[in-house]
Amino acid sequence: MLRNDLFKNKSVLVTGGTGSFGKKITAKLLKEHSPKKVIIYSRDELKQFEMRHMPEFKDVERLRYFIGDVRDYPRLKMAFHGVDYVIHAAALKQVPACEYNPFEAVKTNVLGAENIITAAIENNVKKVIALSTDKAANPVNLYGATKLCSDKLFISGNAYAAGETTRFSVVRYGNVVGSRGSVIPLFKKLKNTGALPITDERMTRFWITLDQTADFVIKCFDRMCGGELFVPKIPSMKIVDLAKAIVPGCEFEYIGIRPGEKLHEILITRDDARRTVDTEDMYVVEPDFEWWGNIESHVRGKKVSEDFVYSSDTNPEWLTVKELKSMVEE
Repeated sequence: MLRNDLFKNKSVLVTGGTGSFGKKITAKLLKEHSPKKVIIYSRDELKQFEMRHMPEFKDVERLRYFIGDVRDYPRLKMAFHGVDYVIHAAALKQVPACEYNPFEAVKTNVLGAENIITAAIENNVKKVIALSTDKAANPVNLYGATKLCSDKLFISGNAYAAGETTRFSVVRYGNVVGSRGSVIPLFKKLKNTGALPITDERMTRFWITLDQTADFVIKCFDRMCGGELFVPKIPSMKIVDLAKAIVPGCEFEYIGIRPGEKLHEILITRDDARRTVDTEDMYVVEPDFEWWGNIESHVRGKKVSEDFVYSSDTNPEWLTVKELKSMVEE
């Protein structure tokens, strides 16, 4: 059970705080967890201006807005001063953009991760959770590869902080309903054309709501002791079912899988299975380092089988067209 006082009178900084997830978790922290302040750290002054004037954030004295880039270590070090918890959500996330601008993706997603780790240790931040993606498991595109590298950096960051108080963990989940990168806005935009573009009728994806991602990250702050990779148990859905939920009776135009895209996504690979624990509501991939044995683990559950793979096509839990329609409407 989550401790209600975990964030009470604490300072929380959210990188990429003007994004879909950043706004959702900020609203939830302010409404339910009584933090001393929440710091929004992001690059875009316009998005910060727009966020300031949203009804749930307007005239909220506990909110702070810092202009800054995760590539800029001196600015990060200054921003982290006096911060208790960091949620790292900033990243370059668009697959085509990362493929076309690979050096930029590395600078933000990999070197930015290093800067977060170093600044957190230097400022004695208590806990840091970095957000990952299903594309980081057995990556086939540059975005996934940079996020896998980022995951490894944050988990190994606990070794750098061995004599300090700072601890790092990672949360990995699938496609988010309602996020800016979701396919839903595209399908809605093409609703009146009568035909929706489908890459492949066999394609499946994990599916999670913004509310669920925020609740899960908050829960993981309570459970983490440093080094874990947390994966929620979430349902799968078929892309064709999502299209049917948004535009009933629509026709499909099959356009083929795009470069860097998979038929099915994976959250836990077979190679990670030997270190994965199945708890009641999540999977936890434990780190494969000696220092992990010296930390009292919060993980209580059973080891998964050695051939376990958490993939969107073999997931036992599936969303129906009716359930998808309800989620989209909400």
